[in-house]
Amino acid sequence: MSVAELEPGLLDRVRARLADRPGELTPHRVAEALREAGRPVGDATVLSVYESLRRDVVGAGPLEPLLRLPGVTDVLVNGPDHVYVDRGEGLEPTSVRFPDDAAVRRLAQRLAALAGRRLDDAAPFADLRLPDGSRFHAVLAPVARPGTTISLRVPAARALRLDDLVAAGSLSGPGAELLRALVASRAAFLVSGGTGGGKTTLLAALLSIVEPAERLVLVEDASELRPDHPHVVGLEGRPANVEGAGAIDLRVLVRQALRMRPDRLVVGEVRGGEVVELLAALNTGHEGGCGTIHANSASAVPARVEALALAAGLDRAAVHSQLASGLAVVLHVARGRDGVRRLAEVGVLDRGTDGLVTVVPAVTAGADGGLHEGPGAGALAEVLAR
Repeated sequence: MSVAELEPGLLDRVRARLADRPGELTPHRVAEALREAGRPVGDATVLSVYESLRRDVVGAGPLEPLLRLPGVTDVLVNGPDHVYVDRGEGLEPTSVRFPDDAAVRRLAQRLAALAGRRLDDAAPFADLRLPDGSRFHAVLAPVARPGTTISLRVPAARALRLDDLVAAGSLSGPGAELLRALVASRAAFLVSGGTGGGKTTLLAALLSIVEPAERLVLVEDASELRPDHPHVVGLEGRPANVEGAGAIDLRVLVRQALRMRPDRLVVGEVRGGEVVELLAALNTGHEGGCGTIHANSASAVPARVEALALAAGLDRAAVHSQLASGLAVVLHVARGRDGVRRLAEVGVLDRGTDGLVTVVPAVTAGADGGLHEGPGAGALAEVLAR
């Protein structure tokens, strides 16, 4: 018997009776609660109710099988009737369903509680990292439509290498060799792209080929980078608690990282005032620094950095001056219509006579997977030859 075949409201009545007498959840206790509810107690009914209640209190509930699928990167819940997974080829609908929105809400609140966060009508959204490393975000209904939403970003079981990305079609062979040369040159770079475009995956792969003798210090809002490297130190931001105290932002952590003798300073995602500290570090002898940034294209990166730095108190002239002297290359990744994330463009920074920085395309990836040189190819060759 499936949960859908049970009498409406039966699960809630059994759950309420079990809550009145706390104890370990067992099939025997479920059978007793069913008898008290005046329901026939058959093995199929008992096991169906037991499994449904067990999923409510263990792991990610009905989502647990989806999280274990090979290659899954995201699990998305849009209310009780729409659950999707992404296994690297775009979103796929699944057969998983919740009985109602209250069940989705309970799961979201339980997962938030695992990380010590509050999720209720007074604080209807949460963004955090679960103990297993998954990135969790939820918004409760009615703020979210068509019901409570849950977004789970699943960490890779192992850090992907450049060869893995070539095998998956995200990189061409020549593209991988170009990126190896970039890392070896110790030039500072940013990986740009949209949400879910593969920025973090590419950055982790690049960090995995850094010389083993180098010390990597990672600064992240939520720990997602897992480079396959023997010397990695991670610093993770912390949101405010329910009293609104105790927050640690990335700007503070970047300053701490600079005191930890990093050979490579890495900011997992540049999205706030930490860009000021990162630019300062790149201009004061910290070679090989890198990070990711949200942008629609490589050419949009200077404007994005400018907006973040201006909001943090750095004037426009100073932003472009530090950007020109500190950052060398932008790697832009994008998800194709086939759902595959690919390196789309490599650009170099150029400062014009007006003092403003632009990104000049050096290499673009064609539809055939080959690399095509752009007007910035010569400048890129100079960067790689340093």
